[in-house]
Amino acid sequence: MLLSAGEAKNLGPSSGPNRLRDLCTFCTISLDQEEVYRTKVYEKSVSPFYGEDFYFEIPRPFQCLSFYVYAKSMFQIRDLPVGKVAIRKEDLYKYCGKENWFQLQPVDPHSEVQVSERLEMKLNELITENGSICQQLVVQIIACQGLPLISGQNCDPYATVTLVGSDQKKTKVKKKTSDPQFEETFHFELWNNGNLAQDVFLGETRVSVKILRNDHIHRAWYLLQPKGNGTKSKPDDLGSLRLKVTYTEDNVLPSACYTALRNLMLKSPDVKPISASAAHVLGDICRESVGYEALLPVVRLLLHHNRLLLFLTSVAALELENTQEANTIFRGNSLATRCIDDMMKIVGRSYLTVTLKPVLNEIFESNKTCEIDPVKLKEGDNVEVNKENLQGYVQKVFTSITQSSSSCPPLMCDVFRSLRQLASKHFPADPHVQYSAVSSFIFLRFFAVAVLSPHTFQLRSHHPDPEISRTLTLISKTIQSLGSWGSLSKNKLSSFKETYMYDFFKLFQEDECIEKVKMFLDEISSNVSKESSGVEDSFVLKEGEVHKRAQGRKRIGKKNFKKRWLRVTNQELSYHKQKGKEALCVIPVKNILSVEKLEESAFNRKNMFQVIQSEKPLYVQAGNCVETNSWIEVLSQVSRCNPGRLSTFHPSAYVGGSWLCCKEPNESTPGCKPCTATVLANIQLDIDCDRETERIFSFFSSNRSRLQKMEGVYSLQQYKIKTGQMYFLNTHVCDSSVYVFIIFYQNVLSPLLKKSLTDEPGTM
Repeated sequence: MLLSAGEAKNLGPSSGPNRLRDLCTFCTISLDQEEVYRTKVYEKSVSPFYGEDFYFEIPRPFQCLSFYVYAKSMFQIRDLPVGKVAIRKEDLYKYCGKENWFQLQPVDPHSEVQVSERLEMKLNELITENGSICQQLVVQIIACQGLPLISGQNCDPYATVTLVGSDQKKTKVKKKTSDPQFEETFHFELWNNGNLAQDVFLGETRVSVKILRNDHIHRAWYLLQPKGNGTKSKPDDLGSLRLKVTYTEDNVLPSACYTALRNLMLKSPDVKPISASAAHVLGDICRESVGYEALLPVVRLLLHHNRLLLFLTSVAALELENTQEANTIFRGNSLATRCIDDMMKIVGRSYLTVTLKPVLNEIFESNKTCEIDPVKLKEGDNVEVNKENLQGYVQKVFTSITQSSSSCPPLMCDVFRSLRQLASKHFPADPHVQYSAVSSFIFLRFFAVAVLSPHTFQLRSHHPDPEISRTLTLISKTIQSLGSWGSLSKNKLSSFKETYMYDFFKLFQEDECIEKVKMFLDEISSNVSKESSGVEDSFVLKEGEVHKRAQGRKRIGKKNFKKRWLRVTNQELSYHKQKGKEALCVIPVKNILSVEKLEESAFNRKNMFQVIQSEKPLYVQAGNCVETNSWIEVLSQVSRCNPGRLSTFHPSAYVGGSWLCCKEPNESTPGCKPCTATVLANIQLDIDCDRETERIFSFFSSNRSRLQKMEGVYSLQQYKIKTGQMYFLNTHVCDSSVYVFIIFYQNVLSPLLKKSLTDEPGTM
């Protein structure tokens, strides 16, 4: 899911003392009633601009996506809810991929209900003592699902049943669970009164007795509703919120259903010409509808099967055939450049973290003024001081990049080497084109973009404020120019439109600077294997507040879990009493044997995971389901190459002399469940090929009309398919870029499309 919280306007009541002019606001994002993200706090404004994007996989079923706007006040202990926007899952498609303004609705504890319960009801006829016939209503409360957490913990739920005009009946309390199984039956014959004044309302279901017939059992799941079905008088105008929501749900069939299409896509790198391959055809037909977004699952699929390098080399060679001038090499938005961009974002994430995160953290924390545009200078600013600040930042970023060749992922190096060779072959008279072919990707499309938008690469958790954003823009511009091989020539300074950037960039026109770029490009695109020059510097991969279980305590008890600041670097995992405090415990990354989720039943807590080491496991509760997945992903990646990683684990805890999951009494007994990822030797193993192939199929399916039109354009006199590879005899085509499509569509895709209409999908 991709979410963009744009801006709010006219927050708060339209008049009166509660107007929010003097309060700071922020926005939170919740799945059902579980907060998963929040924006930064924005200064006093009734129309704040949030401008933050959040991309995440949803790790569990949900019913409602909600956005809450809160105001912070100096005199209030708790944040003040301003209003909310709630979108039910089944309605997300209405807003998908579009920006919309939503009117804020009031936040009422009795309306915060997004739960379901299962009921069984029956109407019986009874003969009373005096011989008359009456009816008896029998209600069985079977179960509830997805009850919200109360203060981050599972509650002790119970349910009540009330027949209108009668008394209220109550189930037994179920301890510490969000999915209680009640299995209790109630008969309505007597009439009394009840009282629930001191308990927290979670929701109610109203069912008309008219749906029942004598001796007929009615069994169904019902969504719990707000009290009184949420009827309210018209609220004050609370303002509005601009949002953009992109939600994608993949219905993944059994793996065998994708064999034919998957095999065809994997043979794309071998097809001559490459424009006739299934992967290239997909990019062509989807270009007008979704741009080149359809290429991401192709890149991931080929990456998983080690087929990506050959495909990227082939599409790059095809683009070069249509490139007339060396100074425009790989500058446009094409199928080749998009595929290489996607590859760098997938395999280069850790590379960016190692190279840029430390210096970006310094820029954000020191927050020196760097404005050098005379028009934008504020009163009291000194342009020479600002220029010095900016030059210092640029120098640190530039040095970090040019000294990072040993960290560049092998696949990126292989691709750059291929690009360099192709460019030299296509423009043999230009000695510099071999460098510009590489710099157009590594500087312009990788490092400069990450500096400009660090939050999109998980280098920072939030959008920068306007002043820091301006600083990053100036740094990014300079890095682009430093890395652009053509701009390293002094006579290219005239390419700057702004005079102030022209003057600033002259500070870097030194032979030493040019030589550093050349050496760096040589190192990341040469055949020589690179060795790390020394001990790897430590850098933070993730940190945040969690609840950690105290070692050696009893299973149940609030004091067993304490708030701690968890911090993971490329070298160690540590937890601290508070951020910035000395570590209470340090676990070297090399000692981590596995990182897995922990069953809720272990400690009656949700969102738990365990870090398994040779000593006792470390049990941690994250703030929400998305954070749990994020911690597991980071810890699994950083420890993926550790020797002795486990192949099995215990999904629950060892309590009271036995494992709760398998009841084995020996604490050293091997795990009873396979580890999620036994070996994570490389990123390929993190890719779900069936899911990627389903996405490819969905793109083909949604463009079926274009495929059929394409089929009618081309004529093939004779053709045949041999072992999935296309061979042609006496072929005549109107356009060589997609001449193989007829065979592909008629023999592979069309049968798959028809099959999808009859197969029952399983939801991923």
